[in-house]
Order: sequence, then structure tokens, then C-alpha cells
Amino acid sequence: MHIVTTIAGSDSGGGAGIQADLKTFQELDVFGTSVITALTAQNTQGVMDVLPIEQAFINKQFHALLEDFPISAIKTGMLFSSDIIRTIALAMTNLTIPLIVDPVMIAKGGETLLQQEAVEALRNNLLPLATIVTPNIPEAETLTARKIETVSDIRLAAQSLLQLGVQCVIIKGGHLANEDFAIDYVFFKDGKSFSMQTSRIATKNTHGTGCTFSAALTAFIGRQMSIEQAIIEAKKFIQLAITHNLSIGHGNGPTNHFAYQKFKESCEVIIGETQ
Repeated sequence: MHIVTTIAGSDSGGGAGIQADLKTFQELDVFGTSVITALTAQNTQGVMDVLPIEQAFINKQFHALLEDFPISAIKTGMLFSSDIIRTIALAMTNLTIPLIVDPVMIAKGGETLLQQEAVEALRNNLLPLATIVTPNIPEAETLTARKIETVSDIRLAAQSLLQLGVQCVIIKGGHLANEDFAIDYVFFKDGKSFSMQTSRIATKNTHGTGCTFSAALTAFIGRQMSIEQAIIEAKKFIQLAITHNLSIGHGNGPTNHFAYQKFKESCEVIIGETQ
């Protein structure tokens, strides 16, 4: 069985973070391991508090896994502080395991999950080690210090991230003004690019979408799928998770991490160009 790792924060509400990642790993038949970077007190209505884990203990968690398991892919989610980012980056140095970085910054309810001073550490320390980075548009704007309003802006932002050393950039276009479609844009270091289009789902139950997408991507990469095919399958996974979302709680409910295996034959992702 393939073994993958998530390095992220705990979501007590179960819709995002470590909990969402492990559910996704289970659905995709990989064995999930975890390094917890922070504890959060949260539910579908918001994040009440964050308790970061000490760097030394984060390091112990990670090395305990590396010493015992043949890990085939790693993802990062909520890292919260520059110190935690540097701890993970140092531990990742010289590893050849594919690294998927989900640059988690803001919770669905608007709460900050990445300290402002940590953005530079993310850019300078972790992204150069990343195989794939998966920002949404607000996250890409923060990482590149540029406004993104058009596909041309997305392309320029992706090039800025590729120049940091990332091998592949996926900019999720859900925040662009498009009433009918959710289009994500994929750019590779070798110049190849493509877009992925699915129907936009009208729902407030989208808590944990970024975590779930990157976890699915990590699982598929961990199963030795090609990067391009893994990206497309992860898009299917999150599309189905949103389509069959769960009305749980009184706020932004979670996606359904167990929809993919049941409905995957019915999901179409339209592949296009990025021009």
C-alpha cells in the first residue's frame, strides 16, 4: 500500500485540515500519516482560536514518520508561522519525495491561518522545494504581490511562482468572475500548460475545498500516477465532493470526501488551453 503524509493543522470541525486530508486519503486507498502543526477550535461558522505546536515537536513527528515509512508523497496545509515553515523546509531538504504545497492563508470564515511575516518564509524556504503548489487566486495574489483579475494575470502570477523553483503551479480560478464554470489553470516549468473546467456548483458548503483538492492530488501522486493525470483526477474528486456536499452545522458546511468512488464515472473535466 502507498503511504502519504499530510503536514497541516487540525480542524476540530472535521471539514478541513488534517481531518479532511485523512478522509480523502482513505477514499483513495492510500495509507495516511500526519504531522500536526497547529490545533484549531473551529466549526462550520468559523475559527475561534489557534494553538500552534512547538517546532521541536513538529520536527519529532516528521522524523518519526521518515524513519519508519516509505512515504511516496507529502502535502503541506496550514503552517501558520514562519518558524514552522522553516522547520518543515529544513526537514524536507535533500528529500526526493514529491511535495505538494497548499498555501493555506485564510479560513472560509475569513480568519487568518498564516501570519503575515510567514508569507516570505513560504516563498523563500518552502516553495523552492515544492513539486506542486496549489494557490487559489487570493493566495496567488499574496504570494506574488500582484492583482489577479484576468487569465493573463494568472499566467504572469504562475510564472513568478515557477521562477521560485516550483515544478508545477495550479492556480484555482474559483474566485474569478464566472457564473457558470469553475476553471483551474495549470502551468509546468517546461512551458506546458492547460486549463480544467467544470460546472460551478451553487452552494455555501465549501469548507475545506483547498485541503481536499490538495489531499486528493497527494494521494494520486503517491499512487505513482503522472502529475498531469493526478491533477485531473484531483479536480474530479473535488468537483464531486462539492456536488454532493454535506449540510452539516449552521455555517459553511464541508464537502463530501466519500463521493468520488461512488460517482467518479459521472464527472467530466473539460481540458483546454490557458490562452
